[in-house]
Parts: sequence; structure tokens; C-alpha cells
Amino acid sequence: MAEALPLAPYPDLESRVEAMERDGYVYFPSILNAEEVAELRATMDKLPSIKDSFDRDQTPENGGFINRHINNAFNRDILFLECIDKPGVIELVEAIHGDDCHVIGSTAWTTGPGRPDQGLHIDWLPISLPEDIRADPRVKVPIFITTAHFYLNDMYEELGPTNFVPGSHLSGRRPGEDKEWKGQKERSIFCNAGDIVIFRSEVWHRGTANTSNENRYLLQVHYANRMITQKFPPYLNKFQFDEKILAQATPRQRRLLGDHRPSNYD
Repeated sequence: MAEALPLAPYPDLESRVEAMERDGYVYFPSILNAEEVAELRATMDKLPSIKDSFDRDQTPENGGFINRHINNAFNRDILFLECIDKPGVIELVEAIHGDDCHVIGSTAWTTGPGRPDQGLHIDWLPISLPEDIRADPRVKVPIFITTAHFYLNDMYEELGPTNFVPGSHLSGRRPGEDKEWKGQKERSIFCNAGDIVIFRSEVWHRGTANTSNENRYLLQVHYANRMITQKFPPYLNKFQFDEKILAQATPRQRRLLGDHRPSNYD
């Protein structure tokens, strides 16, 4: 059993940005209330999968365990759109990625009993560097992509928490066969339903096995600098925004979805 990941909320934007640079993640408690959590879970249960959008809808009959991974969640229900700019979280995102940043993806992910351990991995390594160079205080690698995990369960060991290796984004590489970095071992995220953990793409992490008798619900929102492409399948101009949802979007939400001011390469 892994030890718990330290989850200390920071009081201001400056300290949150510093934590992203130092630790690779920031914790936000109680962003969603119990009613919002229940509504999101119920909506996730009702979402049909769309094959052309690369959705996955594995069931115990065809894969051994429930694994429903629905892309473009913001485009499926207004509840998900309202999660892309939660107060506190969005200010950190804009401080990291710039005031013209955007959402590059969003997934509603349900995993059931029997889900096995993932291997330790990163989501993306934009710049590979020798460790001594990455450790040089003069070298500051920009934060290219961040992911916000909206936890919709009270997390405990048997439910399959996300494990992080704190500070591992400073390794400048993928984990390979390593299970720890500079003495830092995997730590588990034991948080409450409605909490958010946002982390940068280079952090070593993995999902762990669900040995409980309940489903784990997770909403993911991926953010990046405007210059990094949005991943809204299906491609070749086949993706279409739901006009009813788009009509309810605020100006900030529209910008996060791609309604940008003219800039380089436009």
C-alpha cells in the first residue's frame, strides 16, 4: 500500500504556481458540492459512446471490467462545460498557460471492479533533458500541458486511487522501469468527492487496481497554451460543437473551446 500524497491547499495564486513548478501538482478541496457530484455521475452513466469520437465502452462481457472513456465531455452536457473554468482552478491554468490558453480535451471516465494496475507513465514529455541540466536552477521548462482530475468518489485504496511520484517532472525523462525518483516513491491520492488535483504532463503517475465493488468516476479536463493543438475527435472537420451547449457558454468558456483572438499563424 502506497503512502498518501500530501494534499495541502494553497491560499493564493502565487503559491499555487510555485507548487506546480516544485511538486508538479496542486490540490483544490471541495470544488464541487455533493449535488454536483451526484449529477455528474448520473450523467456519465447515461452518456452513449460514440465510436467515431474514439470513445471506449468496455463492459465485463467484452473486457472483464467496466471501462467507459467518453471524449469531448464538454460537448455532451452543460454540466461538463461548467467544469472547464471553475474558480481558482482556471486562474491557475491561465497563470501557467497564458490568458489565451484553451482546453485541448476533456473525458468522462468510469472504471469498474477488476480494473488492473496501470504502469507508471507520463502523459507527455515535451522536452527530454539530462537530469543534471534539468536540475540547474537556470533551466526552467515551461508547463506545456496540465490535467485537472475531478474526483467524483471518496477515494480509498481498494477503489484504485491515482498514484504520483512527487517532483518526478524534474527528472527530465520517462520513468522506464523505475518505481521512484530521488527517494520519492509513489504516493496515492486519497481525496474526497468534489476535490480536484491538477498536474503537469511530465509527472510520473498511474491509475491503480480497482478491487472494490463500486465504480470509480473521474472527469478529466486537459489544458494547454494556445499553440498546442486541441484534440476533439473525430478529425478532418467531422467534429461539431453542440449548438445548444455552445449557446450557453460564457465568453471565457468560448475562448477555452477555441474562440480565440487573431494571433500567430492565423
